[in-house]
Amino acid sequence: MAEMYLGKSTGKPRVVIIGGGFGGVNLARKLKDADVEVVMLDKHNYHTFQPLLYQVAIGAIESDAVAFPIRRIFTRQKNFSFHMAEVQKINPVANTVSTTLGDVHYDYLAIATGANTNFFGNKEMEHFTMPMKNLPEALNIRSLILQNLEKAAVTTNVAERDALLTFVVVGGGPTGVELAGALAEMQTNMLCKDYPDLKPEHMKVYLAEGKTKLIASMSEQASVKAKQFLNEMGVIIYNDVHVTSYNGNDLAIDNGVNIKTRNVFWAAGVKGEVPEGIPQEVILRGGRIQTDEINRVKGYENIFCIGDVAAMITVDSPNGHPGVAPVAIQQGAQLAANIINIIKGEATKPFKYRDKGSLATIGRNKAVADLGKLRFQGFFAWFVWLFVHIMSLAGFSNKLVVFCNWLINYFTKNTDNRLIIHYFDTETMMTEPIAK
Repeated sequence: MAEMYLGKSTGKPRVVIIGGGFGGVNLARKLKDADVEVVMLDKHNYHTFQPLLYQVAIGAIESDAVAFPIRRIFTRQKNFSFHMAEVQKINPVANTVSTTLGDVHYDYLAIATGANTNFFGNKEMEHFTMPMKNLPEALNIRSLILQNLEKAAVTTNVAERDALLTFVVVGGGPTGVELAGALAEMQTNMLCKDYPDLKPEHMKVYLAEGKTKLIASMSEQASVKAKQFLNEMGVIIYNDVHVTSYNGNDLAIDNGVNIKTRNVFWAAGVKGEVPEGIPQEVILRGGRIQTDEINRVKGYENIFCIGDVAAMITVDSPNGHPGVAPVAIQQGAQLAANIINIIKGEATKPFKYRDKGSLATIGRNKAVADLGKLRFQGFFAWFVWLFVHIMSLAGFSNKLVVFCNWLINYFTKNTDNRLIIHYFDTETMMTEPIAK
């Protein structure tokens, strides 16, 4: 591929944003009326609404509903341009970013690359378990689940059937809890309808969490209620444990439990996606880049970092801010204002996170909510969760599609999105096209 140097084209200060996630998109939006040139780089041409990836994974909604073309988001923003490219290295001395399209010049650089799955150095887990941090991974999980259900429906080996119908979620944060609840609902509402030879009692769902409680980031009340909901749905929960090994067939937990399973989903940790070129001394534990109070990377004047990959260490956040969408969105907005002020030679404003609360859904009519001083659970929390997530989706069409899907699913207790689009090979852990 020919080299392409994307140098200055307008004479205005150029703000290059690496990443089209929540932080990057909101930063670009807030620069709409600024006298700057905004360039976004991402290896995908779409923005992903990650909180609903688990619904794609279990076939509740189609993949298109949680993704939206980045170019469509910024159709009316004249100072914005997008390039689908993979960032290879940041060159701070030259003020360029090396990409698969060539070098991109910047005056101000914002790293908004988000986070990826953290396997904590365990190569066996990395190979055999299924992560869920992006759309292709969610579709891989959907294919694996459906393929194993198909195999379980025809095998005459009871032990093999049980392993195919045993699902283990590692990690009891919001993602793990929501995925475990969705699998439990699949066990109750879908299994017998689609596979008459299989019974709900044949299927088992486990949840293994290293902390003493589930969704530890939420209130004690929410944690207790979430566990109660999952127990009532038949999920087998192990707290204060760690998965020690998994070879694709046998999973071992350090409480002495061994489980025969072909389905292990890893939701136990994340690490920042740090581009090459950032000095190791400013990369903290968990792959997060240390920044000052205006999200500027330590040691640099014109390189910034926001969202999951950023670690702003302050008195209020000694471990950095939580890796959730509202943090990235708010940091994007504040950074836009600060970049404008820097260009104008005006004072910047330190970032202060405004925690508007947390929500997690466990299943039909079951959710937990911590909204300020309000703590509530059950149907109303579930309704609030539905409303917030629909309104947060990019694009009216996505909002409408997801609303209609959920409405149909609510009354039918079923879904039409269980399609095996590609084959997932459990030996190589790679996808393959379906034979024509």
